[in-house]
Amino acid sequence: MRKYKTTGTTTLFDQEDKERKLSEMGNPLERLSKVVDFELFRQELEDALLPKERKSNAGAKHYDVVMMFKLMVLQRYYNLSDEQTEYQIVDRTSFRRFLGLADGDRVPDARTIWLFRERLVRSGKVGDLFQRFVDYLNGKGLIFNEGRMVDASFVSVPRQRNTPDENKRIKAGEGEGLWNPEEGKRRKANKKRHKDTEARWTQKGGQNYYGYKNNVKGDTKSKLILTQEVTPASVHDSQPTDTLLEESDKGQPLFGDSAYVGQEETLEKYKMKDEICEKDYRGHPLTEEQREANRRKSKTRCRVEHIFGFMENTMNRLYIRTVGLARATAVIGLINLTTTCRATSKSSGSTSCKTKKYI
Repeated sequence: MRKYKTTGTTTLFDQEDKERKLSEMGNPLERLSKVVDFELFRQELEDALLPKERKSNAGAKHYDVVMMFKLMVLQRYYNLSDEQTEYQIVDRTSFRRFLGLADGDRVPDARTIWLFRERLVRSGKVGDLFQRFVDYLNGKGLIFNEGRMVDASFVSVPRQRNTPDENKRIKAGEGEGLWNPEEGKRRKANKKRHKDTEARWTQKGGQNYYGYKNNVKGDTKSKLILTQEVTPASVHDSQPTDTLLEESDKGQPLFGDSAYVGQEETLEKYKMKDEICEKDYRGHPLTEEQREANRRKSKTRCRVEHIFGFMENTMNRLYIRTVGLARATAVIGLINLTTTCRATSKSSGSTSCKTKKYI
């Protein structure tokens, strides 16, 4: 009979050895916990999601809001469903360590995860939480203010199966008048809950897209997302530019692809240097000088593609299962926050470092 190498025997230090091995292999969640102080979100989360005061101590208590918020980040990082999130937390040591849960602690179930996300969406606080984190990074010196870059990416949602007449009314802005229940019947009411009347179709490069757009402004050196705006997919990339820019951007160069041509008024408003790639037109091709200028600009502008590249490749592409602009805005906001957290954790060591390497 052949003899094989034994895998070892159980000891008192198995758990410690496993955690040490995870750290040595480069656990990204451990690095994220060390770099990002999630306690900075506690006050805002408690004010928005918890009741002002309890009449008595009877009944079930809430899970810790910071732990649940970290769970939202974890879910977006690995693009997990609520059921898979529950399963993976039970199964994976690294997930429990990130959330601060011991092996015997109770894990939030899928229903609890869904309810927390719904309350977070309805509170409308995701944008405020994102801005708080950006302010935190700015205070740590991780935003260099040497330039800004803007871009947009499609975020797909489940495609709707509507009749031509229904689609026509949705495009005309009459979506709220569709699928209203008749008295004593709930069938249409249930159907309406699954209908997204705010997502839109658009076409780019001969390919059709349905959903929303994630418009972001990033720091050219650190590649951290600084502002965000979610729009239906049919809105042109350049339209939210004025919303993305801030007073703190004044005097800096603005990099963007040729979709952002024609932003002279916005650039003048914020006193920014025009580093937007030029566009050719029929009968008016770019000169060699303009092509060379575009190549120079693209060396910096392409860094914004690294942000979306991480979302597409590591976070399992930009696809969300939500209905309506409000939910899409919240979930995409969590995606942007998670991406920014991850980029911060890639810095060399601590939150106070002046960083050399990100995404």
